[in-house]
Amino acid sequence: MQIQLQGKRAFVCGATQGIGKAIALQFAKSGASVTICARNENVLKQVINELDKSLHQEHSYLCADFSKPEELKKLLEAYNRNFPVVHILVNNTGGPAPGSIVNAQTHEFLNAFQMHLICNHILVQNFLPAMKNAQYGRIINIISTSVKQPLPNLGVSNTIRAAVANWAKTLANEVAQYGITVNNILPGATKTQRLEQIIQQKAQRTNLPISQIEQEMQNEIPMKRFGLPEELAYLATFLASPYAAYITGVNIPVDGGRTSCL
Repeated sequence: MQIQLQGKRAFVCGATQGIGKAIALQFAKSGASVTICARNENVLKQVINELDKSLHQEHSYLCADFSKPEELKKLLEAYNRNFPVVHILVNNTGGPAPGSIVNAQTHEFLNAFQMHLICNHILVQNFLPAMKNAQYGRIINIISTSVKQPLPNLGVSNTIRAAVANWAKTLANEVAQYGITVNNILPGATKTQRLEQIIQQKAQRTNLPISQIEQEMQNEIPMKRFGLPEELAYLATFLASPYAAYITGVNIPVDGGRTSCL
């Protein structure tokens, strides 16, 4: 089975590093024209140059700050004039800062809700009409295994991720009749800057060496290692393809078996 995304345009959020970047690179290798989105224009320009163009794809970028949803709407209006059809949307935003839920401030929940759920919704509403007309759409949300099993010391993240998962399931049911699928990828401990941040904070909080924290975390994973961003990108590419046409409304963990529930 060879996955070909030629003739498809993908819009990938958070694409300058980690999982988002890996997905953008893999989509391009599979033939898609890719728009990468993040808030650092200099890094966006660098990543654009790394995307495969062997099949004459037309790649682009959109510089947007998801803490400003109204600005995102205006940017999308201009974007639509150049690219009226997006077939694949990957919602992927860096997670809220670690911390206990007891100590979380109310504005932290509001900010995270805005950056994750509200901006996801704005993007979907913008791209959905063209997906319906094309009778082809793939909406892929990068969330967290906390959707199935809340993670310690990630109070705000656990809360917001669950909201996004339920939003996605509701959306999946409403748009399935148009040939549009909506699925959630749930990364486990994956080698990204986000994981480094969590490990460093835990090391500071417990006064333990980083190497010991890493080893303890890996020991909790049946595969005894952290995941790679590329391993999530392979799943995203499959879900974006015609082969996944009858898969919708599901949460798929990619965590080396760490999540203890089914």
